[in-house]
Amino acid sequence: MRRQAYLSVGAVAVATLLAGCAFGGGAAPEETADEGPVEITFQSLAYQDTTVAATEEIVDSWNEENPDIQVKLTQGSWDNVHDQLVTQFQGGTGPDVIHDESSDILGFANQGYLADIGPYLSEETKGAVSDDVWETVTTGDGKVIAAPTLLQTYVVFANEDAFAKAGVEVPAGDELSWDDLQALSKDLTTGGQFGVGWGLKQPTAAIMNTALGFDGGFFDVEEDGTATIEVGDEELAVPDAIHAMAYEDKSLDPVTLTQSGSDVMPGFLGGSYAMYIGGNFLAQQITESAPEGFNWTVLPPLAGSAGPVQAANPQTMSVAAESKHVEQSAKFIDYFMNAENQAKLALGDWLIPASADARAELESQTADQNGWAELLKTGENLSGAPFQKATNYPQWKDQYATPGLQQYFANSITREQLAEQLTAGWDSVSG
Repeated sequence: MRRQAYLSVGAVAVATLLAGCAFGGGAAPEETADEGPVEITFQSLAYQDTTVAATEEIVDSWNEENPDIQVKLTQGSWDNVHDQLVTQFQGGTGPDVIHDESSDILGFANQGYLADIGPYLSEETKGAVSDDVWETVTTGDGKVIAAPTLLQTYVVFANEDAFAKAGVEVPAGDELSWDDLQALSKDLTTGGQFGVGWGLKQPTAAIMNTALGFDGGFFDVEEDGTATIEVGDEELAVPDAIHAMAYEDKSLDPVTLTQSGSDVMPGFLGGSYAMYIGGNFLAQQITESAPEGFNWTVLPPLAGSAGPVQAANPQTMSVAAESKHVEQSAKFIDYFMNAENQAKLALGDWLIPASADARAELESQTADQNGWAELLKTGENLSGAPFQKATNYPQWKDQYATPGLQQYFANSITREQLAEQLTAGWDSVSG
Protein backbone atom coordinates (compact mmCIF):
# COMPACT_ATOMS: atom_id res chain seq x y z
CA MET A 1 0.00 0.00 0.00
CA ARG A 2 1.69 3.14 -0.78
CA ARG A 3 1.00 6.64 -0.53
CA GLN A 4 0.32 4.64 -2.60
CA ALA A 5 0.13 6.55 -1.79
CA TYR A 6 0.07 5.06 -3.12
CA LEU A 7 2.77 4.50 -5.84
CA SER A 8 1.40 7.04 -8.19
CA VAL A 9 1.60 10.07 -5.91
CA GLY A 10 3.92 12.93 -6.63
CA ALA A 11 7.56 12.64 -5.65
CA VAL A 12 9.34 14.56 -2.96
CA ALA A 13 13.02 15.30 -2.94
CA VAL A 14 15.03 12.06 -2.92
CA ALA A 15 16.98 11.59 0.25
CA THR A 16 20.72 11.28 0.47
CA LEU A 17 21.79 9.89 3.78
CA LEU A 18 24.59 11.52 5.69
CA ALA A 19 27.85 9.73 6.22
CA GLY A 20 27.21 9.22 9.91
CA CYS A 21 24.89 6.22 9.49
CA ALA A 22 24.89 3.70 12.26
CA PHE A 23 26.37 0.86 10.23
CA GLY A 24 28.34 -0.17 7.18
CA GLY A 25 31.34 1.19 5.30
CA GLY A 26 33.61 2.34 8.08
CA ALA A 27 30.86 3.24 10.51
CA ALA A 28 31.91 4.40 13.94
CA PRO A 29 31.96 1.81 16.73
CA GLU A 30 28.84 1.58 18.86
CA GLU A 31 28.56 4.40 21.31
CA THR A 32 28.74 3.87 25.03
CA ALA A 33 27.08 5.95 27.69
CA ASP A 34 30.31 7.92 28.11
CA GLU A 35 30.45 8.78 24.40
CA GLY A 36 27.01 10.34 24.28
CA PRO A 37 23.56 9.24 23.12
CA VAL A 38 22.95 6.55 20.53
CA GLU A 39 21.90 8.12 17.23
CA ILE A 40 19.62 6.19 14.88
CA THR A 41 18.53 7.34 11.44
CA PHE A 42 14.91 7.08 10.33
CA GLN A 43 14.17 7.39 6.61
CA SER A 44 10.56 8.53 6.30
CA LEU A 45 8.48 8.51 3.11
CA ALA A 46 5.79 10.84 4.43
CA TYR A 47 5.14 13.56 1.86
CA GLN A 48 1.84 15.32 2.56
CA ASP A 49 2.36 18.39 4.74
CA THR A 50 0.04 17.11 7.45
CA THR A 51 1.81 13.77 7.71
CA VAL A 52 5.30 15.25 7.52
CA ALA A 53 4.35 17.50 10.42
CA ALA A 54 2.94 14.56 12.40
CA THR A 55 6.07 12.50 11.77
CA GLU A 56 8.32 15.35 12.89
CA GLU A 57 6.20 15.80 16.01
CA ILE A 58 6.51 12.11 16.91
CA VAL A 59 10.28 12.15 16.41
CA ASP A 60 10.66 15.33 18.46
CA SER A 61 8.55 13.85 21.24
CA TRP A 62 10.64 10.66 21.27
CA ASN A 63 13.90 12.60 21.35
CA GLU A 64 12.68 14.70 24.26
CA GLU A 65 11.59 11.65 26.23
CA ASN A 66 14.63 9.51 25.34
CA PRO A 67 17.82 11.57 25.65
CA ASP A 68 19.99 8.44 25.39
CA ILE A 69 18.50 7.37 22.01
CA GLN A 70 18.21 10.19 19.52
CA VAL A 71 16.40 9.74 16.19
CA LYS A 72 17.64 11.64 13.15
CA LEU A 73 14.90 12.07 10.52
CA THR A 74 15.82 11.86 6.83
CA GLN A 75 13.55 12.07 3.79
CA GLY A 76 12.96 9.42 1.13
CA SER A 77 10.43 9.09 -1.69
CA TRP A 78 7.78 6.53 -2.53
CA ASP A 79 8.70 6.96 -6.19
CA ASN A 80 12.07 5.24 -5.93
CA VAL A 81 12.26 3.69 -2.48
CA HIS A 82 12.99 0.16 -3.75
CA ASP A 83 15.91 1.17 -5.95
CA GLN A 84 17.21 3.50 -3.26
CA LEU A 85 17.19 0.75 -0.65
CA VAL A 86 18.97 -1.64 -3.03
CA THR A 87 21.75 0.92 -3.42
CA GLN A 88 21.89 1.69 0.30
CA PHE A 89 21.97 -1.94 1.43
CA GLN A 90 24.64 -2.89 -1.09
CA GLY A 91 26.74 0.12 -0.12
CA GLY A 92 26.26 -0.24 3.63
CA THR A 93 24.78 3.26 3.86
CA GLY A 94 21.19 2.46 4.73
CA PRO A 95 19.16 3.97 7.56
CA ASP A 96 18.56 2.16 10.83
CA VAL A 97 14.77 2.55 10.65
CA ILE A 98 13.20 2.01 7.23
CA HIS A 99 9.76 3.20 6.08
CA ASP A 100 8.35 1.12 3.20
CA GLU A 101 5.40 -1.21 2.48
CA SER A 102 4.90 -4.92 3.01
CA SER A 103 4.87 -5.91 -0.68
CA ASP A 104 8.32 -4.38 -1.16
CA ILE A 105 10.26 -5.67 1.83
CA LEU A 106 10.13 -9.47 1.57
CA GLY A 107 12.91 -9.64 -1.00
CA PHE A 108 15.15 -7.56 1.25
CA ALA A 109 14.30 -9.83 4.19
CA ASN A 110 15.13 -12.96 2.18
CA GLN A 111 18.51 -11.44 1.34
CA GLY A 112 19.22 -10.88 5.02
CA TYR A 113 18.95 -7.08 5.02
CA LEU A 114 16.17 -6.76 7.63
CA ALA A 115 16.32 -7.62 11.32
CA ASP A 116 13.78 -9.69 13.25
CA ILE A 117 12.17 -7.08 15.49
CA GLY A 118 9.56 -9.40 16.99
CA PRO A 119 11.48 -9.94 20.25
CA TYR A 120 11.63 -6.19 20.88
CA LEU A 121 8.01 -5.21 20.29
CA SER A 122 5.68 -4.91 23.27
CA GLU A 123 2.74 -7.23 23.80
CA GLU A 124 0.49 -4.17 23.58
CA THR A 125 1.74 -3.39 20.08
CA LYS A 126 1.47 -7.00 18.95
CA GLY A 127 -2.03 -7.43 20.36
CA ALA A 128 -3.42 -4.29 18.74
CA VAL A 129 -2.85 -5.61 15.18
CA SER A 130 -4.72 -8.56 13.69
CA ASP A 131 -2.98 -11.83 12.83
CA ASP A 132 -3.90 -11.33 9.15
CA VAL A 133 -1.98 -8.06 9.04
CA TRP A 134 0.98 -9.40 11.03
CA GLU A 135 1.16 -12.21 8.48
CA THR A 136 2.02 -9.67 5.77
CA VAL A 137 5.25 -8.76 7.61
CA THR A 138 6.25 -12.21 8.85
CA THR A 139 8.61 -14.50 6.94
CA GLY A 140 8.06 -18.21 6.42
CA ASP A 141 10.37 -19.03 9.34
CA GLY A 142 8.47 -16.75 11.69
CA LYS A 143 10.65 -13.64 11.71
CA VAL A 144 8.80 -10.33 12.08
CA ILE A 145 10.68 -8.08 9.70
CA ALA A 146 8.50 -4.99 10.08
CA ALA A 147 5.75 -3.38 12.09
CA PRO A 148 2.61 -2.63 10.02
CA THR A 149 1.49 0.97 10.45
CA LEU A 150 -1.06 2.47 8.02
CA LEU A 151 -3.30 0.80 5.46
CA GLN A 152 -4.70 2.04 2.16
CA THR A 153 -7.89 0.93 0.49
CA TYR A 154 -9.44 1.86 -2.85
CA VAL A 155 -12.73 3.71 -2.48
CA VAL A 156 -15.37 5.42 -4.59
CA PHE A 157 -15.77 9.14 -3.94
CA ALA A 158 -19.10 10.61 -5.04
CA ASN A 159 -20.27 14.10 -5.99
CA GLU A 160 -23.64 14.17 -4.24
CA ASP A 161 -24.92 17.09 -6.32
CA ALA A 162 -24.15 15.21 -9.55
CA PHE A 163 -26.15 12.24 -8.27
CA ALA A 164 -29.09 14.51 -7.43
CA LYS A 165 -28.94 16.24 -10.82
CA ALA A 166 -29.04 12.87 -12.61
CA GLY A 167 -31.86 11.65 -10.38
CA VAL A 168 -29.70 8.81 -9.05
CA GLU A 169 -29.86 7.81 -5.40
CA VAL A 170 -26.54 7.73 -3.52
CA PRO A 171 -26.11 4.09 -2.47
CA ALA A 172 -25.84 3.14 1.18
CA GLY A 173 -25.28 -0.13 2.99
CA ASP A 174 -22.38 -2.39 3.79
CA GLU A 175 -20.98 -2.85 0.29
CA LEU A 176 -21.18 -1.79 -3.36
CA SER A 177 -20.83 -4.54 -5.95
CA TRP A 178 -18.81 -3.97 -9.10
CA ASP A 179 -21.98 -4.65 -11.11
CA ASP A 180 -23.77 -1.91 -9.19
CA LEU A 181 -20.82 0.41 -9.73
CA GLN A 182 -21.03 -0.21 -13.46
CA ALA A 183 -24.79 0.44 -13.44
CA LEU A 184 -24.29 3.68 -11.49
CA SER A 185 -21.60 4.77 -13.91
CA LYS A 186 -23.99 4.26 -16.84
CA ASP A 187 -26.80 6.17 -15.14
CA LEU A 188 -24.51 9.07 -14.27
CA THR A 189 -23.04 9.42 -17.77
CA THR A 190 -25.05 12.26 -19.23
CA GLY A 191 -24.67 15.69 -20.75
CA GLY A 192 -21.02 15.25 -21.64
CA GLN A 193 -20.23 14.11 -18.10
CA PHE A 194 -18.69 10.69 -17.46
CA GLY A 195 -19.97 8.58 -14.62
CA VAL A 196 -16.50 7.89 -13.26
CA GLY A 197 -12.85 8.80 -13.57
CA TRP A 198 -10.00 6.65 -12.28
CA GLY A 199 -6.33 7.63 -12.43
CA LEU A 200 -4.58 4.37 -13.32
CA LYS A 201 -1.29 5.55 -14.75
CA GLN A 202 0.32 3.09 -12.31
CA PRO A 203 -2.38 0.42 -12.23
CA THR A 204 -0.80 -2.66 -10.67
CA ALA A 205 -1.30 -1.89 -6.98
CA ALA A 206 -4.99 -1.12 -7.49
CA ILE A 207 -5.59 -4.32 -9.44
CA MET A 208 -3.65 -6.58 -7.09
CA ASN A 209 -5.40 -5.14 -4.03
CA THR A 210 -8.96 -5.26 -5.36
CA ALA A 211 -8.57 -8.67 -7.06
CA LEU A 212 -8.99 -10.35 -3.69
CA GLY A 213 -12.66 -9.33 -3.82
CA PHE A 214 -13.01 -12.00 -6.51
CA ASP A 215 -10.56 -14.48 -4.90
CA GLY A 216 -8.00 -13.38 -7.45
CA GLY A 217 -4.71 -14.40 -5.87
CA PHE A 218 -2.41 -14.48 -8.94
CA PHE A 219 0.36 -16.38 -7.09
CA ASP A 220 0.92 -19.66 -5.31
CA VAL A 221 3.83 -18.87 -2.99
CA GLU A 222 6.20 -21.24 -1.18
CA GLU A 223 7.72 -20.46 2.22
CA ASP A 224 10.97 -19.29 0.62
CA GLY A 225 9.16 -16.73 -1.55
CA THR A 226 9.32 -18.67 -4.81
CA ALA A 227 5.99 -18.67 -6.61
CA THR A 228 4.03 -19.79 -9.64
CA ILE A 229 1.43 -17.60 -11.31
CA GLU A 230 -2.10 -18.23 -12.57
CA VAL A 231 -4.05 -15.52 -14.38
CA GLY A 232 -7.68 -16.60 -14.73
CA ASP A 233 -11.13 -15.05 -14.65
CA GLU A 234 -10.85 -14.16 -10.96
CA GLU A 235 -7.58 -12.29 -11.47
CA LEU A 236 -8.95 -10.45 -14.53
CA ALA A 237 -12.36 -9.59 -13.06
CA VAL A 238 -11.39 -6.05 -12.03
CA PRO A 239 -9.44 -5.22 -15.22
CA ASP A 240 -12.40 -6.54 -17.23
CA ALA A 241 -14.85 -4.33 -15.31
CA ILE A 242 -12.68 -1.27 -15.89
CA HIS A 243 -12.25 -2.08 -19.57
CA ALA A 244 -16.00 -2.62 -20.04
CA MET A 245 -16.89 0.72 -18.42
CA ALA A 246 -14.34 2.53 -20.58
CA TYR A 247 -14.95 0.92 -23.97
CA GLU A 248 -18.35 -0.81 -23.92
CA ASP A 249 -20.46 1.43 -21.71
CA LYS A 250 -18.29 4.51 -22.34
CA SER A 251 -19.12 5.61 -18.82
CA LEU A 252 -15.53 5.75 -17.56
CA ASP A 253 -13.32 8.39 -19.16
CA PRO A 254 -10.51 6.36 -20.83
CA VAL A 255 -8.20 9.38 -20.71
CA THR A 256 -8.14 9.13 -16.92
CA LEU A 257 -6.72 5.63 -17.17
CA THR A 258 -3.47 7.19 -18.45
CA GLN A 259 -3.32 9.77 -15.66
CA SER A 260 -2.36 9.81 -12.01
CA GLY A 261 -4.94 10.16 -9.29
CA SER A 262 -3.86 13.73 -8.68
CA ASP A 263 -4.27 14.52 -12.40
CA VAL A 264 -7.88 13.28 -12.34
CA MET A 265 -8.80 15.10 -9.16
CA PRO A 266 -9.54 18.50 -10.82
CA GLY A 267 -12.04 16.82 -13.16
CA PHE A 268 -13.92 15.35 -10.23
CA LEU A 269 -13.92 18.63 -8.33
CA GLY A 270 -14.93 20.48 -11.50
CA GLY A 271 -17.92 18.25 -12.26
CA SER A 272 -16.51 16.19 -15.15
CA TYR A 273 -17.01 12.94 -13.22
CA ALA A 274 -19.78 12.10 -10.79
CA MET A 275 -17.59 9.46 -9.18
CA TYR A 276 -13.86 9.22 -8.63
CA ILE A 277 -12.04 6.05 -7.65
CA GLY A 278 -8.71 6.09 -5.89
CA GLY A 279 -6.81 5.49 -2.70
CA ASN A 280 -8.53 6.69 0.44
CA PHE A 281 -5.63 9.08 1.08
CA LEU A 282 -6.96 11.27 -1.75
CA ALA A 283 -9.65 12.47 0.65
CA GLN A 284 -7.02 14.80 2.09
CA GLN A 285 -6.60 16.49 -1.30
CA ILE A 286 -10.37 16.72 -1.72
CA THR A 287 -10.75 18.51 1.61
CA GLU A 288 -7.93 20.90 0.72
CA SER A 289 -8.87 21.58 -2.92
CA ALA A 290 -12.65 21.28 -3.22
CA PRO A 291 -14.48 24.49 -4.13
CA GLU A 292 -16.77 25.98 -1.53
CA GLY A 293 -20.10 24.15 -1.41
CA PHE A 294 -18.76 20.96 -3.03
CA ASN A 295 -20.79 18.12 -1.53
CA TRP A 296 -18.96 14.81 -1.53
CA THR A 297 -19.13 11.50 0.23
CA VAL A 298 -17.56 8.03 0.14
CA LEU A 299 -19.65 5.12 -1.15
CA PRO A 300 -19.78 1.70 0.57
CA PRO A 301 -16.78 -0.61 0.10
CA LEU A 302 -16.41 -2.20 -3.34
CA ALA A 303 -17.31 -5.89 -3.30
CA GLY A 304 -16.66 -8.73 -5.70
CA SER A 305 -17.91 -12.30 -5.60
CA ALA A 306 -15.90 -12.89 -2.41
CA GLY A 307 -17.22 -9.76 -0.71
CA PRO A 308 -15.69 -6.36 0.12
CA VAL A 309 -12.20 -7.82 0.51
CA GLN A 310 -9.01 -5.95 -0.39
CA ALA A 311 -5.39 -6.74 0.23
CA ALA A 312 -3.80 -5.57 3.45
CA ASN A 313 -0.61 -4.01 2.08
CA PRO A 314 0.42 -1.86 5.03
CA GLN A 315 3.08 0.75 5.24
CA THR A 316 5.86 -0.70 7.35
CA MET A 317 8.64 0.18 9.74
CA SER A 318 11.69 -2.11 9.61
CA VAL A 319 15.20 -2.15 11.05
CA ALA A 320 18.30 -2.83 8.96
CA ALA A 321 19.94 -6.10 9.98
CA GLU A 322 23.39 -4.49 9.91
CA SER A 323 22.35 -1.68 12.24
CA LYS A 324 24.47 -1.47 15.37
CA HIS A 325 21.36 -0.39 17.23
CA VAL A 326 18.65 -2.91 16.37
CA GLU A 327 17.11 -3.00 19.84
CA GLN A 328 17.04 0.80 20.20
CA SER A 329 15.59 1.18 16.71
CA ALA A 330 12.88 -1.35 17.49
CA LYS A 331 12.05 0.51 20.71
CA PHE A 332 11.48 3.65 18.64
CA ILE A 333 9.22 1.68 16.27
CA ASP A 334 7.24 0.39 19.24
CA TYR A 335 6.75 4.00 20.36
CA PHE A 336 5.82 4.99 16.79
CA MET A 337 3.13 2.30 16.88
CA ASN A 338 1.22 3.55 19.92
CA ALA A 339 -2.44 4.44 19.38
CA GLU A 340 -2.02 8.19 19.74
CA ASN A 341 0.82 8.36 17.23
CA GLN A 342 -0.84 6.08 14.69
CA ALA A 343 -4.10 8.02 14.88
CA LYS A 344 -2.17 11.25 14.38
CA LEU A 345 -0.43 9.88 11.27
CA ALA A 346 -3.62 8.36 9.86
CA LEU A 347 -5.53 11.58 10.35
CA GLY A 348 -2.96 13.48 8.32
CA ASP A 349 -2.98 10.96 5.47
CA TRP A 350 -6.64 9.82 5.63
CA LEU A 351 -5.34 6.27 5.99
CA ILE A 352 -6.46 3.38 8.20
CA PRO A 353 -4.30 2.43 11.19
CA ALA A 354 -3.31 -1.22 11.40
CA SER A 355 -3.79 -0.95 15.15
CA ALA A 356 -7.32 -1.51 16.46
CA ASP A 357 -6.61 0.87 19.35
CA ALA A 358 -5.56 3.57 16.91
CA ARG A 359 -8.66 3.00 14.76
CA ALA A 360 -10.84 3.46 17.85
CA GLU A 361 -8.96 6.64 18.70
CA LEU A 362 -9.35 7.92 15.14
CA GLU A 363 -13.04 7.02 14.98
CA SER A 364 -13.63 9.07 18.12
CA GLN A 365 -11.67 12.04 16.77
CA THR A 366 -13.46 12.08 13.39
CA ALA A 367 -17.03 11.22 14.44
CA ASP A 368 -18.41 14.47 13.02
CA GLN A 369 -16.23 14.67 9.90
CA ASN A 370 -17.41 13.82 6.39
CA GLY A 371 -16.14 10.59 4.86
CA TRP A 372 -14.25 9.09 7.80
CA ALA A 373 -16.87 6.55 8.91
CA GLU A 374 -17.08 5.12 5.37
CA LEU A 375 -13.31 5.08 4.94
CA LEU A 376 -12.72 3.28 8.20
CA LYS A 377 -15.35 0.72 7.22
CA THR A 378 -13.31 -0.24 4.14
CA GLY A 379 -10.58 -1.41 6.50
CA GLU A 380 -12.75 -4.08 8.15
CA ASN A 381 -12.15 -6.78 5.52
CA LEU A 382 -8.46 -6.55 4.72
CA SER A 383 -6.47 -9.72 4.20
CA GLY A 384 -2.95 -10.72 3.32
CA ALA A 385 -2.41 -11.38 -0.38
CA PRO A 386 -0.04 -13.86 -2.05
CA PHE A 387 1.78 -11.17 -4.04
CA GLN A 388 3.15 -9.74 -0.81
CA LYS A 389 5.13 -12.93 -0.22
CA ALA A 390 6.38 -13.41 -3.80
CA THR A 391 10.06 -12.48 -3.78
CA ASN A 392 10.27 -11.15 -7.34
CA TYR A 393 7.00 -9.24 -7.23
CA PRO A 394 8.53 -5.70 -7.40
CA GLN A 395 10.46 -6.58 -10.57
CA TRP A 396 7.44 -8.25 -12.19
CA LYS A 397 5.23 -5.32 -11.29
CA ASP A 398 7.54 -2.74 -12.87
CA GLN A 399 8.65 -4.68 -15.93
CA TYR A 400 5.55 -6.65 -16.91
CA ALA A 401 2.36 -6.04 -14.92
CA THR A 402 2.31 -2.26 -15.18
CA PRO A 403 3.01 -2.03 -18.93
CA GLY A 404 0.66 -4.94 -19.65
CA LEU A 405 -2.22 -3.38 -17.74
CA GLN A 406 -1.52 0.00 -19.31
CA GLN A 407 -1.82 -1.58 -22.76
CA TYR A 408 -5.07 -3.32 -21.85
CA PHE A 409 -6.56 -0.12 -20.46
CA ALA A 410 -5.48 1.67 -23.63
CA ASN A 411 -7.44 -0.99 -25.58
CA SER A 412 -4.30 -1.94 -27.51
CA ILE A 413 -4.20 -5.62 -26.41
CA THR A 414 -6.86 -8.22 -25.61
CA ARG A 415 -7.50 -9.77 -22.22
CA GLU A 416 -5.96 -12.99 -23.53
CA GLN A 417 -2.81 -11.13 -24.52
CA LEU A 418 -2.75 -9.46 -21.11
CA ALA A 419 -2.93 -12.83 -19.38
CA GLU A 420 -0.14 -14.15 -21.58
CA GLN A 421 2.09 -11.15 -20.84
CA LEU A 422 1.55 -11.40 -17.09
CA THR A 423 2.26 -15.12 -17.08
CA ALA A 424 5.30 -14.99 -19.35
CA GLY A 425 6.66 -12.01 -17.43
CA TRP A 426 6.53 -13.89 -14.13
CA ASP A 427 8.18 -16.93 -15.67
CA SER A 428 10.94 -14.62 -16.91
CA VAL A 429 11.71 -12.93 -13.59
CA SER A 430 11.39 -16.10 -11.52
CA GLY A 431 13.07 -18.55 -13.86
